[in-house]
Amino acid sequence: MRHLRWLTLALLPACQAPPQPADILEIQQEAWNAGDLERFVDLGYWKSPALTFYAGGEVRRGFDELLERHRASAEAEGKEMGGLAFSDAGVLMLAPANALVRGRWRLAFADGTTRGGLFTLLMHRLPGGWRIVHDHTSSEE
Repeated sequence: MRHLRWLTLALLPACQAPPQPADILEIQQEAWNAGDLERFVDLGYWKSPALTFYAGGEVRRGFDELLERHRASAEAEGKEMGGLAFSDAGVLMLAPANALVRGRWRLAFADGTTRGGLFTLLMHRLPGGWRIVHDHTSSEE
């Protein structure tokens, strides 16, 4: 009996379902709040030049450009990443491999200021799991 319990515990992670679209937000929030910008981008976004990101009146294309934008806004001298929180997230399945995810984002900084806004993500299930293929993020300011 003891051997069966060990086998069950050993196989449990392999039996767990892969992350779903809403899980990606949780994974990204954890990475951001751990100060790991590379992981935030790597685990959430499609690594492709066809990735699109709309924010601040600008259109960015490609994984590398998205990563550089985030680095410039969060890791530049005098900048800080802040604490990220997603809320009011809703997932609309468009097809078995496509989902629309909408919600709110909020960054809280050490000096007490906050920034926030809305986001709309188009996610696609790829061989490596769900990834954001289009991100439209707006700011309240």
